[in-house]
Amino acid sequence: MSGQRPTQAPEAQATTPAWLVSPAGPLRGNVAVRGSKNAVTKHLVAALLGLTPSTISNCPDIGDVDITANMLRALGCEVQLRNGVATIDSTSLSSCRVPVRFSGMNRIPILMVGPLLHRVGEAFVPLVGGDDIGSRPIDFHVDALRRMGAEITLTQDGLEAKATRLRGAHIELPYPSVGATETVLLTGCLAQGRTVLDNAATEPEVIELALFLQRMGARIELRPNRRIVIEGVEELSGAAHHLKGDRIEAFSYLVAGLITGGEVRVHGCSQERLVTAISTLSGMGARFEITDSSVSARADKLQPAAVETDTHPGFMTDWQSPMVALFTQCDGLSVMYETVYENRFTYVPALKKMGAQIELYNNPLGSIQSRFVGSATPCSVVVRGGQPLHGADVEVPDIRGGFAYVLAAAAAEGSTTITGTHHLDRGYNHPIENFASLGLDIKRIDVPVADHL
Repeated sequence: MSGQRPTQAPEAQATTPAWLVSPAGPLRGNVAVRGSKNAVTKHLVAALLGLTPSTISNCPDIGDVDITANMLRALGCEVQLRNGVATIDSTSLSSCRVPVRFSGMNRIPILMVGPLLHRVGEAFVPLVGGDDIGSRPIDFHVDALRRMGAEITLTQDGLEAKATRLRGAHIELPYPSVGATETVLLTGCLAQGRTVLDNAATEPEVIELALFLQRMGARIELRPNRRIVIEGVEELSGAAHHLKGDRIEAFSYLVAGLITGGEVRVHGCSQERLVTAISTLSGMGARFEITDSSVSARADKLQPAAVETDTHPGFMTDWQSPMVALFTQCDGLSVMYETVYENRFTYVPALKKMGAQIELYNNPLGSIQSRFVGSATPCSVVVRGGQPLHGADVEVPDIRGGFAYVLAAAAAEGSTTITGTHHLDRGYNHPIENFASLGLDIKRIDVPVADHL
């Protein structure tokens, strides 16, 4: 026995979470969407400004809510999340520094600067993160905060800010940025004097935040021509709000029915939040049934289309990846021109791997003037639809691109394995359960890391 080497147990192979999607025919049924991902986190930040607790209901069960809640807890706030209701009590606020461990998780920390300056007079927030969809600099935020009296220093780890008292200012955004508009709203409501914001974003989620701040006691006027006027007040109280339905999810599930030749009825997102999406899909041949509480879409055959994204009320940039997936099932040539974000087509190579015939172009194939003409990244795609898709192993690059993979997989032949699904869990409320309820064969699995290196 002395000459024999001891037997060693084999090392466990590293795995990564994935979704396995197998097409199961047309998707049919009902999906109820909760409050908007793009609104809920901003409302949680707004609660920092209240001297009494705030309650946000109809919250989606998504990773970004947990991340933002943990940031607030790290600042000393009490946050409870239960059954879609968030209760935030910022009276116990004890820190002005968002820990560095939250660096790169999402883009919410930059929105906390104004509220923390009002409450504490100092702030540190780590570097921003979120989806890799191109340059989304914080320049607009920093410029607005400085105009309102903040002293800001950018460091290797993040942003340091100080202010004895923020004051109102006249700010004109170079572009109607959603995030920068939200920074001005969150900062201007307690600033001394009047803040006038020109070229403001007017997306439904921005207006919803403004209305919530108004419930807290802010004096905010929404004027024509993208102008917002804010009269600073001395203090704000907490408030209660029931979030409006997520228009990105609603559109995505409507497409899930159309791309598979089925019909999905979406509940919880009102018609007015989907006006441009409905008109665009109608022009392609989709037929809608719309009630006060739901929207459904079906089509015998869809025509190709040329679509360009734009700020609200234009075609939403977050709708474009599901739409490109739908283009693959429309006979003929379709065009998508992206004008809002610089690098929004990172999901296209995976669709091509699944058999989609898509060409990327650096030149604008549309009428809207883009900030990114001449960029090294493509701003337009042309899709030759009507070609069969097949299953493949793909990795999610960002939240919206990942949903497009699930849509393509639902219309493909054979199974698709999708890794990087933490992006989808971060941005969608119970997506596995919703797709399964529509008839899709979808489940969570673990796959060897080596298979996806």
